[in-house]
Amino acid sequence: MSSVVDTTQIFKENLFAGKVLLCSGGGSGICRGMTEAMVRHGAKAVIISRSKDKLEKAAAEMRQATGGEIIAVAADVRKPEAVENAVQKTIEAFGRIDFLINGAAGNFLAPFQDLSYNAFRTVIEIDLLGTFNLTKAASEHLKKAKGSIINVSATLYYTGLPYQQHAGSAKAAIDALTKHWAVELGPHGVRVNGISPGPIGSTVGMKKLSGAFRRDENGGHSSIPLGRQGETMDIAQATVFLNSQGASWITGVTLVVDGGCWMTTAPVNYPQMVLNPPKLARL
Repeated sequence: MSSVVDTTQIFKENLFAGKVLLCSGGGSGICRGMTEAMVRHGAKAVIISRSKDKLEKAAAEMRQATGGEIIAVAADVRKPEAVENAVQKTIEAFGRIDFLINGAAGNFLAPFQDLSYNAFRTVIEIDLLGTFNLTKAASEHLKKAKGSIINVSATLYYTGLPYQQHAGSAKAAIDALTKHWAVELGPHGVRVNGISPGPIGSTVGMKKLSGAFRRDENGGHSSIPLGRQGETMDIAQATVFLNSQGASWITGVTLVVDGGCWMTTAPVNYPQMVLNPPKLARL
């Protein structure tokens, strides 16, 4: 049984009353959990991604679960005009933007020799350029609100994890942006932080990536210092904290929320996985 409790058992339920969140990637996985947590604490939310149908379904489900106000806006974060439109629709609907979560991302397993030029560029465009584009489009509204930005990152590049150079490179650059923006937006009252989630069970990303990176023969848990896989609520708790006044003097930090996983040993089948890579689709 999970030992993770709902955010409302720790933080005040009306913590973000009257505030507005804009979240890319908020229709699924970790970012959906982050969005739902913010709404449970009183925020209104706009979620964006490319798939309008999936977004609408997610927004409806979250409205039913929380009783809050959540709207869906289709937007490809790689296109400046699309994110500018999403920001405009957010202002039209709610009049302000207090919180921004940059969570849109693309990832897959790919040995170096099978990673195409186009595949590498696509991940950089979604993760890195998408983060820049949406933040650029929302920045003036965040300044007005003296708001908070959270960039969803990853620990992939901390140890040079195999098959992940595309996503790792993008996340390394996003962590750099977190620092640069903290310095440039800080005088305007805007805080900028990141969250690097560890292996979060039941998410699409975990299903896609976990097989190649199991860190022990018992399914991976014994090599996580805190002894369990993560849950979306773990990331939600960190999100509520970083966006709250409890973190009012914290900026430029990328918070690793992974139970200590990144500090442990390499994947159990390294270096064989590099010398004799599995047959994966060329990308």
